Amino acid sequence: MSPSSFSNKNMRIHATIADAASWYCAIVLLGLILFGSIRGSTSSSSSSSSFADEYSVKGSQLLDTPCEEIYVVREGETLHTISDKCGDPYIVEQNPHIHDPDDVFPGLVIKITPKPRKLLR
Repeated sequence: MSPSSFSNKNMRIHATIADAASWYCAIVLLGLILFGSIRGSTSSSSSSSSFADEYSVKGSQLLDTPCEEIYVVREGETLHTISDKCGDPYIVEQNPHIHDPDDVFPGLVIKITPKPRKLLR
């Protein structure tokens, strides 16, 4: 047996092992993704009552919703209502693309500094 044929055979064995290992990793990753999506869909339907218990609700308006750093303006909101809701009085200063504070429309993306969430009990 020549050294080159031994090297080619050894290389094919390593390639086969690497191929099998990559398929194994892909199947495990796919299983984890599917498990997470199934688990997430079942927990979101059962947690609707605990969500209402966690936040104070007045009518149909959520009073203490968490504000993320990137905020998308919804219909009927103004910078004043967003500022009150999120506790950030400097929205205009942090968003140079807002030239007129009265010209706010649904879908406008703004940067805010969210206030720390307080736990309601």
